[in-house]
Amino acid sequence: MKALLMCRNADFDPQRKLPPNEPALTQDLALDTLFDAMARGDKFLFDMARRTVLLGTPDLDTILYRQSVLRDCMKNGAIVGDLYRIAIEAIESERKSYWSYFSRHPGGILHRAVEVLQFLVVALRQLRTVADDHAAEFESAGFSRFFAMLREELSHEYFASIDEHLKTLKLRDGVLISAGLGTGNKGRDYVLHKSPHRKWRWLARIFAPGPPGHTFRLHPRDEGGMRALSELTDRGVNLVANALAQSTDHILSFFQMLRSELAFYVGCLNLRARLDKIGEPLCFPAPVATGERRHSFTGLYDVCLALCAGTPVVGNDVNADDKDLVIITGANQGGKSTFLRSIGIAQLMMQAGMFVPAESFCCEVRDGLFTHYKRKEDATMESGKLDEELRRMSEIVDNVTHNSMVLFNESFAATNEREGSEIARQITAALMEKGVKILFVTHLFEFAHRFHERMMENVIFLRAERRPDGVRTYRLVEGEPLQTSYGKDLYDAVFGAEHPPNDDGGARLAPAVGGADDPTSVRG
Repeated sequence: MKALLMCRNADFDPQRKLPPNEPALTQDLALDTLFDAMARGDKFLFDMARRTVLLGTPDLDTILYRQSVLRDCMKNGAIVGDLYRIAIEAIESERKSYWSYFSRHPGGILHRAVEVLQFLVVALRQLRTVADDHAAEFESAGFSRFFAMLREELSHEYFASIDEHLKTLKLRDGVLISAGLGTGNKGRDYVLHKSPHRKWRWLARIFAPGPPGHTFRLHPRDEGGMRALSELTDRGVNLVANALAQSTDHILSFFQMLRSELAFYVGCLNLRARLDKIGEPLCFPAPVATGERRHSFTGLYDVCLALCAGTPVVGNDVNADDKDLVIITGANQGGKSTFLRSIGIAQLMMQAGMFVPAESFCCEVRDGLFTHYKRKEDATMESGKLDEELRRMSEIVDNVTHNSMVLFNESFAATNEREGSEIARQITAALMEKGVKILFVTHLFEFAHRFHERMMENVIFLRAERRPDGVRTYRLVEGEPLQTSYGKDLYDAVFGAEHPPNDDGGARLAPAVGGADDPTSVRG
């Protein structure tokens, strides 16, 4: 039996190795906040959310398949919760089963397998009941096939057969074994037989003839004889014990896979509940095939910021279709870094098969997502900031593909503007030649201005909006790069307008001003 709720033709593999840039993605996009909201304190849910989102899939069919399953889950949350509970109880019943030294012998293995299988059969009956009662309420291909599989595999005849076998394998009528003689008159070909008494009625058993000839009885204190008899019994039940243990493991593995696959959808339901309480919109994205160069959205917001703030936050509308490079400039603390995070999180959520934090979202699938954010100074003083940035850039280049997306946040600002702009330009141009989609938040005016001068059709320029009175709207609008990041606004907010910082008002762009620490406003 297979669940097949995550992929159309294969089980989801929760043990797949995470991408090598997982630590950077988690740190730069604040993904732990997202995973915490999906897990609600459950470590298993946290791990499954983390793995599913970070692994994602570039396969368009799989994304749409998961979306349809998730829609069913959102309509039937209570039923999905019951399925998840049944899977958990089945797994925990195996863990609670009695285990001792004797369980390592065939007789003990048989006894334990019978005990565990009895618990698992109860869970299988519960799944069949859910399928009978609620299958019609689900429309997705995943759940339709899942419930059809339960009705086909878990028939009444199947349960009747299992019950009969379990009664027999408890060996309450003793053990009937046959064997042949091998070399040196050693026993071989041990076979366990059904007890003939099982077919008799109780009255017939009372008046049945005694055991045939060639019978001997052990003295109660004959320890050696008891040990020999136990060894004969183990040889007789060995094949049956192994077969039943394998069957038990097979059913148990089904419940483990069912729990793993449902955990992702349960996490999505938890996240949806949190965002509904906040009042933030969600939508199912429209993923398109690789190469269609689509990237447009309305109301896209940083879901992690909304979760932390507990109130709606500002969203953005952008149409970057047919664009390979998005350069984002503008006022300090204007929402640039938060906007960049919202792009990366939405891409990961879409390729995991989830809804996204937006009113509408359309984007092509990508083979990989990479982030290159500025970091704090190296406390060990082993290398300078520029060296550290270039080292991380080299790691990205080692793993990037022609269909990846890279998010740069104030990269290469650790040196002077001229050198930083040239480094950024060369790296950006090289990646674009290979088909890599790039979003670049920068205060390097020379870098942004040189691309603007070229008037390239596949480049779009966004700017953090600032009103004439200095108020940040935390929205991104199309606009050419400016030669100022309005650092004076921040100075005035901290020290007051009557203390000018210098003759030019601090208006010139500086690498060290603003960036990844942009706080984004709360809407409303």
